[in-house]
Amino acid sequence: MSDELVPDPRQMRASDADRETVARVLQQAHGEGRLDLHELDERLAAVYSAKTYGDLVPLTADLGVPAPSVMPVPVQHNAPASRIGGTPGTAVSVAFWSGVERRGEWVVPPTHTAVAVMGGVELDLTRARFAQGETTINAYALMGAVEIIVPEDVTVHVTGIGFMGAFEDSTHKGAPTIPGGPVVKITGFAMMGAVEVRRPKNPKKKKLKGRNHGELEG
Repeated sequence: MSDELVPDPRQMRASDADRETVARVLQQAHGEGRLDLHELDERLAAVYSAKTYGDLVPLTADLGVPAPSVMPVPVQHNAPASRIGGTPGTAVSVAFWSGVERRGEWVVPPTHTAVAVMGGVELDLTRARFAQGETTINAYALMGAVEIIVPEDVTVHVTGIGFMGAFEDSTHKGAPTIPGGPVVKITGFAMMGAVEVRRPKNPKKKKLKGRNHGELEG
C-alpha cells in the first residue's frame, strides 16, 4: 500500500519549546490557585525531564484550562480517500496513427474510453483523482497499444479480452480492495494489438538494475 504509516504523536519527541509552553501553563495555573507551590515544583520537574508529547499532556489534563497546542497533528500522506472528488476531465482518449498521453493531476470521469488504432494511448493514474469512488475504463486496441498505469493505493479489476493480441494485467490479481480508496474496473478488447495494465515502476529498482547492468558490461 502506498499509505505511509504515521507514528503515534504521543510517542514523538518533544522539543524545548514544547516544554516551555507547558511550563507557562503550569505557572499560570499556580498564579490562579489551581496548583500549590509543591505541586508546581513537581510538575515543572516532570516537564523538563519529559521526552515525548505523551509525557507532557497529562501534566495539564486536570487543570480545567485549554490544553497547550504541543501535540502534533498526524498527517497521513497519500490517503486513498483523498483521491476521490473533483470536476471530471475528458471521457475519451483516441489515438489514430498517433499518440495520446494523459498523466499528472487529472480527474478521471466515472467512465473513460481509450481507443488506439495503429497508435498508442497512455493513461497514467499515478497522480490522478477520480470523480467517483468507482471508475470504469474501456480500452480498445486495434493494431495499437493502450497502457494503463494504476498506483498501489487504487484497487483494480481487469476483465478485457485479447484476440490475436494481448490484454495483460500485471497488477497482482486478487489483491484486496483498499478500504475507502478508489476502484478502477478495466475492460475492453485488443485485436492485433495490446492493452497493458500495470503498476508504476519502482525508480529505486530501476536505478539499481542500471548499476548492475553497467557492472556487467565493464
